[in-house]
Amino acid sequence: MSSMAKEFDVAIAGAGPAGTSAAIRLALNGARVLLLEEKKFPRAKLCGEFISPECIGHFQQLGVLDQMLSAGANALRETVFYSARGHQVAVPSEWFTSGANALGLSRSEMDQRLLERARTLGVAVLEGSHAAGLVIKNDCVCGVQVKTFTGANEFRARLTIDATGRTRALARHFDREAQRRSSKGKRGLVAFKAHLENTRVAPGACEIYFYGGGYGGLSEIEHGLSNLCFIVSSSDVRRLGSDPDRVLREVVMRNSRAAKTLEQARLSSPWLSVALEGFGRRLLTPANGLLTVGDAASFIDPFTGSGMLMALESGQVVADTIASQLGSAGAAQTVELIAKEYEREYIRRFDSRLRVSGLLRRAAFVPHLAEAAILIFGASAHLRRKLARATRRANNSQSHASIG
Repeated sequence: MSSMAKEFDVAIAGAGPAGTSAAIRLALNGARVLLLEEKKFPRAKLCGEFISPECIGHFQQLGVLDQMLSAGANALRETVFYSARGHQVAVPSEWFTSGANALGLSRSEMDQRLLERARTLGVAVLEGSHAAGLVIKNDCVCGVQVKTFTGANEFRARLTIDATGRTRALARHFDREAQRRSSKGKRGLVAFKAHLENTRVAPGACEIYFYGGGYGGLSEIEHGLSNLCFIVSSSDVRRLGSDPDRVLREVVMRNSRAAKTLEQARLSSPWLSVALEGFGRRLLTPANGLLTVGDAASFIDPFTGSGMLMALESGQVVADTIASQLGSAGAAQTVELIAKEYEREYIRRFDSRLRVSGLLRRAAFVPHLAEAAILIFGASAHLRRKLARATRRANNSQSHASIG
């Protein structure tokens, strides 16, 4: 590390899809980029591992599509939603991108290939590095403090990006309102994830199960495994002794379809779990010189299937905004201009889908509402398609244009 440059155009904390895609795009535009990651890759990550069809265009632009397919990504032709009583409604993947399927691929495989691509483009990558704090000068963030097993270092950057996910490792130092909301203890939720063998999930389908207090998703990934990710209330988790297997049997498998598909399933990986503080948008520019992307900027409801898309798309928005101003004179004015442009474009692209997803979440957590919604939308493909697209960009023609 002693031979590494200490000054960069952009420092990014977090090497998930949002942070790494931003790093790749910035490097392609000639920026000097530092990418920090607390873990060593490859690593497991709690995630639905559903890659919506619109992401294919992003993978092409990032130069990683062939790598993703060679990793064994499984084609998912449709998403099928099941009420607790077993009623179902399907959303074909091609409704979002004509002729394209969604993909099922583990985060360990996907994130590793994105990181390898960033390295080949000259991004300075530091794994096993904790973004411990920020360098602040004249009320402006101008770098990041990093801790590793060998010691501490300080890196300077014109702009710093928090891509650390829901932990918001850098932004949380400034977001006092979010801290107060968290301390008040909104209705607690816990997410669990594991890879399974011997499920009965329908080939080519991502299955979503609704039940009292939450929902879960099951789909095939690489090597014949299936990924199960589900959300339940923290009260149910406590009642069942924080045992994921009991939670699965006594909560998730109340859904009749889940009971059938998971009856003979076996664990192929350890359970991962995380407490969820909430959904929706957070501060996009919590301090001068600091921007947020991915889940650090907004956490969209997983059952919409657009979480990975929002990660990649927010990485594109922040990278394009920064790249357009990289050569400008007047550092302070440029940083402020980038922040304003990023907020404007982010809100334009994402606020509508976040609102729609919030409304859907409220229905999803109430079994009789979820049941009614599935029956209503199951009777009308037009309504179903319109609602599904409302969880994406308003102007889908722009998304289609990026697909080669």
